[in-house]
Amino acid sequence: MHTPILEKEGQDSKKCLTDLVQKSTLQLERIPVKGYSEVVKVTDKQAGLSAIIAIHDLTMGPALGGIRIQPYATFEAALEDALRLAKGMTYKSSVAEVGFGGGKSVIIADPKKQKPEEMLRAFGAAVQELGGRYICAEDVGCTVEDVKVVRRSTQYVVGLAHSKSSGDPGPFTAWGTFRGIQATLKKLFGSDTLEGRTIAIQGLGNVGVNLAEFCFWAGANLILSDIDVVKVQKLAAKYGAKTLPSDQILFAECDILAPCALGAILNDQTIPRLRCKGVAGCANNQLLKDSHADLLKERGILYAPDFVINAGGLLNVAAELETEGYVPANPRRKVHRIYDTLIAIYEISEKNRESTHAAAIALADYRIKYGIGKRVVSPTFHHSAEM
Repeated sequence: MHTPILEKEGQDSKKCLTDLVQKSTLQLERIPVKGYSEVVKVTDKQAGLSAIIAIHDLTMGPALGGIRIQPYATFEAALEDALRLAKGMTYKSSVAEVGFGGGKSVIIADPKKQKPEEMLRAFGAAVQELGGRYICAEDVGCTVEDVKVVRRSTQYVVGLAHSKSSGDPGPFTAWGTFRGIQATLKKLFGSDTLEGRTIAIQGLGNVGVNLAEFCFWAGANLILSDIDVVKVQKLAAKYGAKTLPSDQILFAECDILAPCALGAILNDQTIPRLRCKGVAGCANNQLLKDSHADLLKERGILYAPDFVINAGGLLNVAAELETEGYVPANPRRKVHRIYDTLIAIYEISEKNRESTHAAAIALADYRIKYGIGKRVVSPTFHHSAEM
């Protein structure tokens, strides 16, 4: 997805920052970005906080999206990531019909070294300032324990440990990805069985590990890769899998390539070298640009749009905001239907002679335009009474 351009209108960028909000040492500076409901630069020098909260669209409901903690090289790089991720959440929420808009936040820090309580609590205070327009959760670099700290400053959090909580979203995301792989195989070969098929998984985080297990028990031959060599070798021994270095896994000869790490891995340099028949993984923003979906189509590689196949975690955490609280069977049923959604997208793509990405975007835009799945009941934060 293309990143919107910061609206400068010929002015110095500093003059574009408006509506400065201060609370103690916490500062919220609103940055106008074309096509976005709200983008906020968050700083608290005393707490060591530098962050961005991006809210793309609120048509279907308040924005819901995780907190990504990464040591971005520049503020501009962090902003670009936040914008891409927030926009992706709008489409993901729309297709999944969860009644939420799209938002995301990024904290510029090394998650292995720089997550002091003061910083996380300051970020929570910023979320609280937005008054429920953005609801946060865990994401890359941000753990459930981190989110518990954020909760001390705001009620607008999901994925906490309490009796009506959704718990770890990883297995739900992995199961949705597995169902997406089945749908992709069905379209490619006329059968959705993984028996004897080769699945190459890039990235063995919480989702990738669960996906590897699901694929193994379904009879797949696995090729695994991760920057953690010890983890790769341990799982390879467990599942009788082959392994490849991180810089080679994308080009493995396989039936399905499942990117489960970071985004922008499908681009002008990588797509010509792919040796897979389909791409179906859980990583966000796998396409560097929308046009790369067309390049995949030209090569005859079937692409499962990431914001469709990886919606399992969103469906899971969204379920805890329902009035009755979290009922595990409800998100399980919805995640299972990712298979049917992808089959429909593949058929639309084929009928309209367009990329699967374009077909998925069209479906999302249609639902937003006509309010299909729009929230009619305010979310319920059950943890407010328990924590």
